[in-house]
Amino acid sequence: MTVITRRAVVASGLALPFSTSSQAAGWPEGQTIKVIVPFAPGGSTDVIARLTAEGMQRRLGANVIVENHPGGDSAIGAAFAARAAPDGLTWLNVFDSHAALGALHKLPFDIDKDLDPVMLIGVTPMVVACATSKPYKSFADVIAAAKAKPEVLTFASIGNGSLGHLGMTLMEKKGGFALTHVPYNGGGPAINSAVGGQTDMVIGSAALVSPQIAAGALHPLLQTGAERLPNLKDTPTAKESGFPDFVALSWWGVWAPAKTPRTMIDRYGADLKATLADANVAKVLTDAQQVTILAQGPEDFLKFFREQEAIWGAVVRENGIKAD
Repeated sequence: MTVITRRAVVASGLALPFSTSSQAAGWPEGQTIKVIVPFAPGGSTDVIARLTAEGMQRRLGANVIVENHPGGDSAIGAAFAARAAPDGLTWLNVFDSHAALGALHKLPFDIDKDLDPVMLIGVTPMVVACATSKPYKSFADVIAAAKAKPEVLTFASIGNGSLGHLGMTLMEKKGGFALTHVPYNGGGPAINSAVGGQTDMVIGSAALVSPQIAAGALHPLLQTGAERLPNLKDTPTAKESGFPDFVALSWWGVWAPAKTPRTMIDRYGADLKATLADANVAKVLTDAQQVTILAQGPEDFLKFFREQEAIWGAVVRENGIKAD
């Protein structure tokens, strides 16, 4: 497997000379394109943005920089992008939490009116896992223990209102059991809590959880995709574990400030699709990040987003979930 270190990704994603095709790309020559990541460096959204920056620079003929604007469950970075001029110089990379943003926060912008969809990059299921020292061999064991002692078992996630939190909440309702949620500020602390036994289990994207499973520190109990992941072929899906029709996918997407010209959105999307098809990029995303690359355009992305927004917004409202 090709391994690209974070240092190499960061270095490759921040500084390349301009090419002579910048005018053909639709942006004024000498300008810089900003990719806004509404999370701190190091997460999967940041890694994807930086991993694709070099290919985007080469194809667009312009300098591409990644800017991190963390905070507010991604609301701060999203607001920054929503207020930017619609001139093709600002783009917003988001994670699945974007679908619950409007239900969790009173936003200083309108998701529907102030941002235009560009691309659904890809999806991956979430995985529920526990330390190998824990007694749970299957998710059925977790359910039995939780029913015997409601709210005693704990699960970690990357934060209140994250897809992991919302997905587990929905499974609790459907399965008639009760756990205690322990939110962490990011994937690293959440994983560490499960590996160290401070929490009974963790739920996170396959990109987050798989390395610790491969290392033998965590035991997978359940995955939330429609089908089993090839690298977790012995781990059942939620549908196979007594939750009919339950699918919860982590996803990554790109938005632009509203009223960005469609010609620019189409060009940016086409070049991003080509970049995602680069051999090294595709290998890192599919192998290391466990992403199923979709590269779907604005209409398909908007349809997918509306469906996600309806599902997870309802979970937030019906269960009184509050932001951190």
